[in-house]
Amino acid sequence: MTRSISARVAELGLVLEAAAAPAANYVPFVQEGNLLYISGQISRKDGKAAYLGQLGNQVSDADGVQAARLSALGILAQIAAATGDRLDRVARVVRLGVFVASTPDFNRQSAVANGASDLMVEVFGDAGRHARSAVGVASLPQGVSVEVEAVIALTQT
Repeated sequence: MTRSISARVAELGLVLEAAAAPAANYVPFVQEGNLLYISGQISRKDGKAAYLGQLGNQVSDADGVQAARLSALGILAQIAAATGDRLDRVARVVRLGVFVASTPDFNRQSAVANGASDLMVEVFGDAGRHARSAVGVASLPQGVSVEVEAVIALTQT
């Protein structure tokens, strides 16, 4: 029997919420060849934006890591939607782009981004290791502190 992404997430004591619908004129993911491009996913909990504000101001570093983890759960939900929830369809997490709403003097974006990176490795093992950018920005949609986008390599069907 094929293992599912949602079952692997549950083994980690987490819940994979339904994939978020797009908030504007875009699609949540596009597959081109064996690459799956996933649009930015914001930190959500129980279907609502979570961890609002900027790192270095209203949001602590620890909460920023949790926000990145929630955003990465959104990435996993989109992968599940694109693959029929099949863990074996993921050949590799190629790249994550992590955007951190932060004050001008905040410089720990990479530490915050580890919340997303660590979850990918927990779920996919070595195939979860990826290239990454961690970028500080002034603000993000709905006032969240973290947004994550991804490129995923899929196995041939």
